[in-house]
Amino acid sequence: MSIESTCDLCDAHVADTDGDFRVLPGVFHDYGGRTAFAGPVATVKCHEDNSLVKAAVESPGAGRVLVVDGGGSLRRALVGGNLAAAAARSGWAGIVIDGAVRDRAELAATQVGIRALGHVPLPTIKRGQGQADVPVQIQGVWVRPGDRLVADADGIVVMPPAG
Repeated sequence: MSIESTCDLCDAHVADTDGDFRVLPGVFHDYGGRTAFAGPVATVKCHEDNSLVKAAVESPGAGRVLVVDGGGSLRRALVGGNLAAAAARSGWAGIVIDGAVRDRAELAATQVGIRALGHVPLPTIKRGQGQADVPVQIQGVWVRPGDRLVADADGIVVMPPAG
């Protein structure tokens, strides 16, 4: 599958002023086995509890990208090797986490694109809290379920679904 270049997409939308085309800040690090990925967005909003992330990646991904609003917390990892492997088995194209990951070697061996703010070895405490399929704000940028996300070595862009 060919992924559109984020630079080309930015060039094509440079004059857009309606706010539909959005660029996430360049603060995300690449942890997954795929460096470029794209797909429709599904969302989870949670804080240091990955119960809903686990439920999402264990459900059929169908080429989607899971965007996780972890509130920017770097205290506990929202995704590790087991959840990345589940995402790959379930057909997710990628995961973007406004928060931390763990098990870096396992993530790199998984055929899923994974971007996060950083890494920490401490797991979450599962309390079953959070929200799924809601608009989330990632580093000040709104991302909505059904948006289209494209990520490559140059960055991450979000736009309304194609056609």
